[in-house]
Amino acid sequence: MKYWRETIAVTQRILIELLRRRRSLIFWSIFPISVLILGGFILAERAKLPINTAFEYTAPSTLVGAALFFSCLGGTVATIVAEREQQTIKRLFLSPLSGVSYFFGIFLAHSCIGLGQALLVYTVAAFWGATFKGSIFLGLIIILMSMAAYVGLGFILGTQLARRIEDVNALVAAFGVPLLILGGAFLPSSLFPKSLINIAQYNPIYHMNEAFVGVSNNGKQISDITSHFWFLLIFTLLMVLGGWLSYRRMLLVERKL
Repeated sequence: MKYWRETIAVTQRILIELLRRRRSLIFWSIFPISVLILGGFILAERAKLPINTAFEYTAPSTLVGAALFFSCLGGTVATIVAEREQQTIKRLFLSPLSGVSYFFGIFLAHSCIGLGQALLVYTVAAFWGATFKGSIFLGLIIILMSMAAYVGLGFILGTQLARRIEDVNALVAAFGVPLLILGGAFLPSSLFPKSLINIAQYNPIYHMNEAFVGVSNNGKQISDITSHFWFLLIFTLLMVLGGWLSYRRMLLVERKL
C-alpha cells in the first residue's frame, strides 16, 4: 500500500502541474487532432477512399505513431530533465518517497495522458464515421505496450543524453522524426519501396503501427499479427528494464553531486 499511495501521489502531482500549464495540454490535444484530420483527408483524396475508411486507417497510425510518441516519450524526457534542473530529484532524497514509486508515478502519469489522447483521437475519427473493428481488449494491450515502451525509452534518453530543457526538442527530433516517418505514422507503409520496408522491420514504431492498424482497421486477431506483437512485447520489456536501470544510475549520479 505504501508504494501504491506514493505512486498515486507522484502521478497526481505531475498531472496537476500539467493542468496548470494549460498551454501544453492544449498543444498535446491540437497535435493529434491536426495530424488525424490532415492525414484522413489526404488519404481519402489520393487513394480515392470513402472518408470514414480513410479515418479508420489514419486514426491508429496517428495515435501510436505520433500522439503517444510525443506525449509518452517526449513528455517523459521533458519531465525528467525539468525535475533534475529544478533539483526536485535531490529533494526526494530528503523525503520518505521511494525511487520505485517515483519511477512508476511518472509512468502512470504519462499513461493517463496517452489514454486521454486515445479517447480524443477516436472521438474525432468517429465524427467522420470511423469505427474500431477489432478486439478492443487487444487494442488496449497494444496501446499499453506502446506507452510502456515510449516511457521506458524516455527514461533512457532523459537520464543519459538530455541535460537541459533545451536538449529535449533536439533529442526527440533527432531520434523521433525519421523513425515516425519510417514507421508509417504520416505515410502508409504500403507506399514504401521494398528497400524501406526491409529497413522498417527493425523500427519498433513500424511494428506498433502495423499491429494496431491491423486490429483497429482490419479486425485482425493476435494470430494475424504475431510477428508484430512479439517484436513489440520484447521491445517493451527491454525499454522498461533499460529505463529502470538508467533511472537507478541517474540516482547514483545525483547523490554524488
